[in-house]
Amino acid sequence: MRLVHAADIHLDSPLRGLTRLGDGDLAHLLRQATRRALANLVDLSVDRAADALLLAGDVYDGTWRDYATGRFFVEQMGRLRDADIPVYMISGNHDAESEITRSLTLPPNVRVFASDRPGTHVADDLGLAVHGQSYATAAVHDNLVQRYPDALAGLVNVGLLHTAADGAEGHANYAPCSEDDLARTGYDYFALGHVHSHRVVHGGPLPGGTATRGDGPGGRQVAAFSGNLQGRTPRESGPKGALVVEIPQDGPARIEHVPCDVARWAVLTVDTAGADTLDDVLGRVTDELRAARDSAGDRPVVARTVLTGASRAAAGLADAERLREELRTVADGLQVCLEKIVNRVTDPRPAGAVDPELVSAVRAACDDLGTRPEDLAQWIGPLDREVGRLLRGADLLDLGDPRTFADLARRAGDGLLARLSGDDA
Repeated sequence: MRLVHAADIHLDSPLRGLTRLGDGDLAHLLRQATRRALANLVDLSVDRAADALLLAGDVYDGTWRDYATGRFFVEQMGRLRDADIPVYMISGNHDAESEITRSLTLPPNVRVFASDRPGTHVADDLGLAVHGQSYATAAVHDNLVQRYPDALAGLVNVGLLHTAADGAEGHANYAPCSEDDLARTGYDYFALGHVHSHRVVHGGPLPGGTATRGDGPGGRQVAAFSGNLQGRTPRESGPKGALVVEIPQDGPARIEHVPCDVARWAVLTVDTAGADTLDDVLGRVTDELRAARDSAGDRPVVARTVLTGASRAAAGLADAERLREELRTVADGLQVCLEKIVNRVTDPRPAGAVDPELVSAVRAACDDLGTRPEDLAQWIGPLDREVGRLLRGADLLDLGDPRTFADLARRAGDGLLARLSGDDA
C-alpha cells in the first residue's frame, strides 16, 4: 500500500509583509506559492502511483475571499480523479464547517469525513479502511481519537486526525491526545495535521526511513505529522512538503518526506564570536547564505539573518543602515532574498576611554527600562496605535508585547555602547 499524506495546505493564505522584500517577482511567486505547492502534491501522488491521498485538515485558510480558491482545489482533485486516485480528507480548525461560507461540489473521488462523529470509509478494491472526523467548529478541545473505532481486521487501517497531539509550541492545543491514544486504535498509520513541522509521534524512524515498532498496543503502528505544504513566514522555515507512506504486509510503515514547496524560508543564526571586523562577519554570513541556497535546489530562498555572540566587530555592526546594505549586497550576489536582519552582537572589550560611570548609567537605564514595560508602553502607545497592526502583520515587531520592549531597550543600549567604545576596526 502506497499512500501520500499532506496537511495544512492553507490554500490562498494571505501572506503579509511581502512588499518589504523589494522583489516584485518573488512577492508574486510567494502569493501563488500555496497553489503551486498543491499542484506539486498532485504531481507527487500521480508520479508515485499512490493508492490514495490523505489530507489531514486545513486545506483552506478560513472563509474564501472568492470562489477561485475552491475552484482551484476542485480542479486539482479532478486531476487525481482522472488518475484514479481517491482522496480522503478532514476539515481542521481553519476550514471547520463553521468557518466556510462558500462551497463547491467536489469530484466523486473525494471523500470528506463528517464532523458529528468519527466515520470510516472502506475501499474494498484496495483493502483499505480510512477513519476520521472533521472539525465542526474552529476550536476543538476534546480528545477526538478516543471515540475512533478499532481497526478492521484484514484491511490496512489508516486514521486522519487534526490535532496538537501532546502539545506543540506555536500551535493551539486542539484535539489533544497521547501517543497511547493513537496506538490504542490498532491503525497501521495515523496521518496527523495541525502542526506545521514534520514529526514522527509514534514509531520513531530508523536508518533508511523505516519506522520502529511502537511500544504501545499493536506494535507496528506509526503516527506522523507531515508538516505544512509550503512555508509562509520565517517561522515556517526549512523544507516543506508531504509524506510518502509505504505500508508493507509484514512490518511497520516506511515514510519519506518529499518537499513540495516552491520557495524556501530560512532563519540563519550566525555566531560572530572571534570575528574582529565587519568583513569577518560578512564572510560567515556568506557561508550560511550559500549553504541555505544550495540546500533549496532551484527554489528561491528568503532568509532572515540573526547575528549573535560577543565580537570585536560589534562597533562595525552598530550602523544598522550600513549593515543592512552590506548584507543585502552579499545576499544579492548569491541570489538570496534577505527578509530581515537581527543584530544581537555585543562587544566583549572594556569600554576603553569612555567614562565608566557613563557606561554603567547607560546599562542601568536600559536594564531598568526592560523591567518597567508599563513606562515603555506609555511612550510607545501612540506608535502602536498608528502602525502596530501593520508591524505585527508584517512579522516585524509586536509593540503590544512587553518582551518586545525589553529587547528594544537592550538592543538600544548595546548599540549605543558599541558606538561609544569601539570603531570600525
